[in-house]
Amino acid sequence: MQQQRTLEELGRVHLMGIGGVGVSAVARLMLARGVTITGSDAKDLPVLDELRALGAEIHVGYRAENIGDVDTVVMSSVVKPGNPEYDEAVRRGLRLLHRSEGLAAAMNGHQVIAVAGTHGKTTTTSLIAVMLREAGLSPSFAIGANIAGLGVNAEHGAGRVFVAEADESDASFLNYAPQVIVVTNIEADHLDHYGTEAAVHQAFFSFASLLPADGLLICCADDPGSHALASRMRRERPDLRVQTYGFSEDADRRLLDPAPHGTRFECTLEWGAGTSAVLDLAVPGNHNLLNAAAAFAVGLDCGLEPEAAVAGLSAFSGASRRFELRGEESGVRVYDDYAHHPTEVLAALRAARAVAGDGKVHVVFQPHLFSRTREFHREFADALSLADTALVLEIYPARETPIEGVTSALVTDLLNTEGGPATAGEVAAVLASRARPGDVIMTIGAGDVTEQGVAILGALAAGEA
Repeated sequence: MQQQRTLEELGRVHLMGIGGVGVSAVARLMLARGVTITGSDAKDLPVLDELRALGAEIHVGYRAENIGDVDTVVMSSVVKPGNPEYDEAVRRGLRLLHRSEGLAAAMNGHQVIAVAGTHGKTTTTSLIAVMLREAGLSPSFAIGANIAGLGVNAEHGAGRVFVAEADESDASFLNYAPQVIVVTNIEADHLDHYGTEAAVHQAFFSFASLLPADGLLICCADDPGSHALASRMRRERPDLRVQTYGFSEDADRRLLDPAPHGTRFECTLEWGAGTSAVLDLAVPGNHNLLNAAAAFAVGLDCGLEPEAAVAGLSAFSGASRRFELRGEESGVRVYDDYAHHPTEVLAALRAARAVAGDGKVHVVFQPHLFSRTREFHREFADALSLADTALVLEIYPARETPIEGVTSALVTDLLNTEGGPATAGEVAAVLASRARPGDVIMTIGAGDVTEQGVAILGALAAGEA
């Protein structure tokens, strides 16, 4: 674990990649705490104006002279040697911190609740933050997406609790000092960083091992990786409190009888000796009931009565790009989801099936990263085959260079449903022509596929359905 610094120790701070969701969250928290900050990003994004209004001095474009009289430089994971600001900071011997270390400084002194997992961590963190705020605890939080009902992805609250989404992609979650950890699931992902699935599991074990004596570990009993972590920690760290949740019979908090109820989704949550509560959510799917059960456990640990925890969770209306309704035209609902791992895609499509009822489900999917597509193309094809129509765009490269022989054809060649390869320019017309009233259309992926929603709604409005 890295040294836990305080914000006061950082002095004046320059943030590189300040327009990104992670670094902008750190910037908001620092500004709220009175830290003098400057920042830079390659593009002039809307969030930069928000940060300027809060008092930050922001530059568009990276130049060595942007690093003025500062003591510390905080940077996103995408900043590398060769960036003129990075090189200038090294030349001057300034303190260089990863985004997660900047966040750790902002969390110092709080009761930290860290939410990790291959999937579901953004929604679970959001559920916890909304629940605690609805209950009047005024939590601080830092989340990987903007949250409806919260308005922002980060906020400095007046209470003692800090809720943070803990990113495992580059093992930076090991920079935190949590008192409570939620692990939603553990699967092979980010193998470009870890190399093997075993290394992923070991990273989560190292993360859970950060808990102090009497710390609380909350794990999903339905997920083999998370369940195995709970069992291992019970053996190796008897000083910890370990709780599980899920539909499994051996879960400490067990979910029963999930079902849609009008426009909402409900189930019974049982724990202890005959104690129960009804979870009533505005977001669909069994995976979100699991996320809510984890949040409920956190709420009880924070001293909430079950009724207050349930009421707070029922107020949650969703996170940006997590089964987000983009609009409805001609009786067809269009949703967008950030899912970029096969398990996430499958969960999103199962939720779409629940929402569509007797209607059909149509999806446009954009694979994210060549390495991930190479590793999981069969699993992506299996998940997408749950849809009635699956159109697959070319791979969104993000930070990667192409890998020979790795294209979207690896996925489309294995599809067991209607659809196949598609270009961005044809998606809207094709899906609008296939959709009928009562159907659901989903745009899925971590890249720019999210932009297709507007075009699809336009095509539906134009009467192409």
